[in-house]
Amino acid sequence: MIEIRKAKAGDEEEIWKIIQETISTGDTYTFAPESSKEMMLAYWLGPDKHAYVAIYNNAVAGTFIMKDNQPGLGSHIANASYMVARKFGGLGIGKAMGAYSIAEAARLRYHAMQFNIVVSTNQHAILLWKKLGFEIIGEIPEAFQHRQLGLISAYIMYRKL
Repeated sequence: MIEIRKAKAGDEEEIWKIIQETISTGDTYTFAPESSKEMMLAYWLGPDKHAYVAIYNNAVAGTFIMKDNQPGLGSHIANASYMVARKFGGLGIGKAMGAYSIAEAARLRYHAMQFNIVVSTNQHAILLWKKLGFEIIGEIPEAFQHRQLGLISAYIMYRKL
């Protein structure tokens, strides 16, 4: 059973472990692998974000944030970022967070969701987002500095709510 809830005080260390593990490979997120705990938690838990955790077997297994994609006249579109701890991969945590975030974005009165930079080699994420109703609406050449592959493209993915 996967429970998803707002992040709360006391979740920071588990969220940081997931963030650190995820960005350390330099293959899916634009955050530098050497980003500090303080910097990443300030970003992830910042006042402009809605932060959540996914609980599996009483452990924080994943985390995601949602925010306005753009300020002002672009604030009706949500943007989100998701991370799942490696040891919980393949258990449906990402799918559960994605489905929850779609419903939550609608509840928060967003009209659509947009992912601005989905790395083209992150096929697992691309397939998941397509299953959840997102489509690729654009490709940005050489948008991502992959640690092993060098400059590669990224997709913009979009879903109306």
